[in-house]
This record gives sequence, structure tokens and C-alpha cells, in this order.
Amino acid sequence: MAHDYEFLTVDTVADYIRTVPTLADLIDPDDLVSVDEIGDGNLNLVFVAKDSAGRGLCLKQSLPYVRMTGPDWPMTPERSRLEADSLRIHAPLAPGLVSEVLHYNHDRFIIALEDLSDHTVWRAALNEGLVHDGAAAAAGRYVAGVALGTSVLGLEREELAERLAASVNPQLCQITEDLVFTEPSVDAGRNSTIEANAQDAVELSVDAEFVAAMGRAKWLFMTKAEALIHGDLHTGSIMVRSPEGNTECDSIKVFDSEFAFYGPVAFDLGALWANYTIAAARAFALGEDDRAQWALALVTQTWDAFEEEFRRRWPDRLDQRVWGDPFLEELLATWQQEAWLFAAAKMSRRIVGAAKTTDIETLPENLREGAARGVLQTARRAVREAAADSSPKAFTALASEILVSTRTAT
Repeated sequence: MAHDYEFLTVDTVADYIRTVPTLADLIDPDDLVSVDEIGDGNLNLVFVAKDSAGRGLCLKQSLPYVRMTGPDWPMTPERSRLEADSLRIHAPLAPGLVSEVLHYNHDRFIIALEDLSDHTVWRAALNEGLVHDGAAAAAGRYVAGVALGTSVLGLEREELAERLAASVNPQLCQITEDLVFTEPSVDAGRNSTIEANAQDAVELSVDAEFVAAMGRAKWLFMTKAEALIHGDLHTGSIMVRSPEGNTECDSIKVFDSEFAFYGPVAFDLGALWANYTIAAARAFALGEDDRAQWALALVTQTWDAFEEEFRRRWPDRLDQRVWGDPFLEELLATWQQEAWLFAAAKMSRRIVGAAKTTDIETLPENLREGAARGVLQTARRAVREAAADSSPKAFTALASEILVSTRTAT
């Protein structure tokens, strides 16, 4: 389907704000002191505008293709509508934890979002060694709120059917299906590693047990429509803020949910676990062992907060006739074990697949080798050991053991 619409530029942001009264009431388009393009270059255009009174907003526009590759990889700009809808649905289920949508323009696929310039992307903060205590727990509460509030536990059947239909997201789901579950093991020409990790990638691809596990994970992802999940929840899609001189996080904001669809709850949990492990791999590589252990502890913090919040909301489930407390225990046990599987998928794709992470990629090459190897070996061991003990503490103990043993000389 062809799409013909005007792309925003730094020079046209003010003109666009003037055309939307809701936005012009929030920021003065005739008195802008800065307009910055802050997109990461992968998919979208992202601008932050500020006026002289200190008011600001963010404009995010979907292109009809993947930005990092250009028109040769077409991509529906309708993903912006899915993002705006999911953020609006998630916000009341996780109060204060979701970026506020101020306006959506369907003709030009532009989302206006609250200005979060006083926040930091969590991945960037972790890379700098900054601590935002409480962020991992807040992320767990967010997943719990979404899990109950958008599932059969929180929605009447007719509304659930409408939500399912409205959130169908095949193009972005296929990106996940290919890049996360398939291509790390079966290279489609997009994989890459540094030369020192080439053999690690080969060993991953010939690991029959790992490949089979990714098949199970892909099956779950494609068939288990439990809740309207974020779909790409990681430390790069969470903003954090702490008061100056304080490590306690006083605000987190989840954003960038264009991959949202009805999928498995554990996928978002596993994605977070994987990214905490990657942050720990960086810290271990740099010889910052205490910080690495702190990063790994985020796994348990997220799970514990998720479980506590889900249990707290459990009495609000709609149908208590057959979904009793034994079913609650079954759900939690299933999600905990599935989180290992999805974490393994996310870890492997971030090392050998497309769209890697700055945690590893910005390390000096001699240190990157061991960090990357450790993440891959953790992924391979995780799919083997989850059945024996699927607790978050077992996951972090496994990751710690491997990441320490594989790191290369500092």
C-alpha cells in the first residue's frame, strides 16, 4: 500500500504545532528556542521542541519504511496508531508509568507525547554506571497492570474481541518472529559479530536444543494472545529520572510501544531480564563486579514487583467462578518459566542478530568479545536449565557464573 504524506523536519515542526490547537495551547510555536531531532535512526523520526517558557513536547512520526535501511524495507506507518492506542490503554492500568499521548494525527502518522527531557533513557544511564533504584520494580508493576487489565481477566468478552482486532500488528510481529526467534540461529544475511565471536555464533546455530527452544518460543509468541503486551520492552524503551544526588528513581516512563499486540505476558518480562543481563555483561567486562551484581539483581526486583502487583489485582478478575487461586499459582509458575525462554531469545538476537545494544557494542573490542560470549552462553544454558529451577534467583546465579567465566582481560 502506497503512502504519500509530508515528513516532519526541524524546520517544519513549528508549522505543524500551529495546525493543532491542542498542541499550540501547550507550547508556543512562535517562540520556540530549540527543535532537536533525537531519533535513534532505526525506525522513526523523533523531535523535541521547547519554547522560551520551558514548555516542551515530543513529536514522533512513522515513516513508510524502516529508517535505518530506507525504502528498500517497506514498513506500515500504521504502527504509530498502534503505539498511540496501546499507550493510551496502558496508562490507566499503570498510573504514572506510561508516557502521555497528547495528540495523534492519523493522516501523517504523528504522535505528540509529553516532553521527557528531564528523564534519561535507562540503557544510556546503565551504560554510564548510573543507578535508578526502583525502576526495575516499577517496570514489573507495569507489566502486571497490563497483564490483568487487558486480558480475559479484566475485559468482558466483546471488548476483548474488539481490542484483539484493533491491535493486530502483523508487520512488526514478523520482525520479532524473524529477528528474535529465527535469524540468530538461521542467518538470513542480517547477522554479524566481531571476528572473535564468529565461532560463538556458529556454535549457537548448531545447538539443536537451543534452536528447538527458539521454535517453542516462536510458537508461543505467535499463538498465545494473553494480553496487549508492549512487545519491545527493554531498557531502551524506558525513561528514568532521579533527583540530583539521589539514586532513588522518582519517575519511570514506558514509551515506544509500536510493537504492541496481543501476545504472551512473559515476553515482556523475558525482554527485561535479557537487557538486565546485557547491562551486567558490560559491567563485568569493565571489571565493575559490584555494579554487575546490582544489574543482575534487577531481574528479581522486576519479577517480585510483577508477582506482588498481579496478586494484589487478582481479586479484581472478572470471572472468579473457575479462575480460583490455584489457577493464579499456575499462571505465575508458567510465566516465570516462559520468561527464561524469551530472555534467551532476546539475549541471542542482541549479540548476533540485527539491532544490537550499545551496552556491548560500545565496549573496546577485546572486552566485547568476552561480554558477547557470556550473553550467548547464558542464553544457551537458560533454555536447558529453566525446567529444573525457574526462579529469578536461579537465572541471575546462572548469568553471574557464566559472565564472570567468559569475560576477557581488562
